[in-house]
Amino acid sequence: MTWSEMQPLLEQACWDTLYMVGWSALIAVAVGLPLGILLVLTDRGGLLQNTIVNKVIGQVVNIGRSMPFIILMVALMGFTRSIVGTSIGRDAAIVPLAISAIPFFARLVETAVREVDHGLVEAVQSMGGNTWTVVRKVLVPESLPSLISSATTTVVALIGYSAITGTVGAGGLGDLAVRYGYQRFETELMWITVGVLAVVISIIQFAGDYAARGLHRRGGRSGAAPRLKFLRAKAAPAATATAGSTGPAAPDAEPDRDREPVKVS
Repeated sequence: MTWSEMQPLLEQACWDTLYMVGWSALIAVAVGLPLGILLVLTDRGGLLQNTIVNKVIGQVVNIGRSMPFIILMVALMGFTRSIVGTSIGRDAAIVPLAISAIPFFARLVETAVREVDHGLVEAVQSMGGNTWTVVRKVLVPESLPSLISSATTTVVALIGYSAITGTVGAGGLGDLAVRYGYQRFETELMWITVGVLAVVISIIQFAGDYAARGLHRRGGRSGAAPRLKFLRAKAAPAATATAGSTGPAAPDAEPDRDREPVKVS
């Protein structure tokens, strides 16, 4: 097979893989992020402590993580068909990819959020912040570098899963490698496909690491500290008003320039 014959196949396979991985990653982040934060909030000593809810969510996440992807993909064929209308193709592959990535990403989010300094949480609570304020101003911003690294890991795992979906006709680079590299003995095309997968994964990993390091350099581990200024700003006027109403007026530090000097005879 010549390069002119391989090129359109590789281009179409790359777009199919990016399409499947992109949509499933967005769904996994949108669902897995609040799920992971909820695991932390409902845990013992959390802001929304609820043992029953925490155990139920934890068990669901554990079951989702423990199931091999190829078995999950086959088990969800009926569910996928009811949502998409078919169980074959790149649109159908998004359903099992997203469902498998949600518990995976949720556990990574839970680990990242647990590393946040509890002193910042107590500081926001002492300033009158509620649970939503703690999540929005402390937990998410403070763990953002780790969350980006977790999302990068999830995307890389989804690329590997998307290669498995190619075995059931979902398209993508995995399907190209199986159909041409294995079934038609086009060894050269198969190795080119492996090389393309390695390049795509390397680019995604580099971009994720670069973004996480940039956040570390810009704000360190206390990236959420500047966001607490609005609470301090609210507390400062109140403290000033209290001091002004109860305490005596402060003496002038500057001498009165209009006062005539005392003459000493």
